Amino acid sequence: MIVATVEYVAGRKVSETIGICRGNVIRAKHVGSDFVAGLRNLVGGEMTEYSKLMAEAREQAYDRMLRHAEELGADAIIGMRFTTSTITPGAAEILAFGTAVKLA
Repeated sequence: MIVATVEYVAGRKVSETIGICRGNVIRAKHVGSDFVAGLRNLVGGEMTEYSKLMAEAREQAYDRMLRHAEELGADAIIGMRFTTSTITPGAAEILAFGTAVKLA
């Protein structure tokens, strides 16, 4: 599956636009990592616990988007983006989305 953040794939033409494909995940903080991150907040520095949590969430949302595009019969995704939103204090949604297409 070709995935591009731009609206085209170099050297290929879009033969069919299938529609939006997406994958999302909602992740919550873990009490243990939240405690360690709170300590880091006092002394400064990267909160690696949260960075790891968000990286894993992005990968899971991306994988779900790929599966959705495959289910739609696409062979590429163009205009791919990530977005994040807060669901509740301590929980965030990561959404990966793009346009599922067939290439010539």
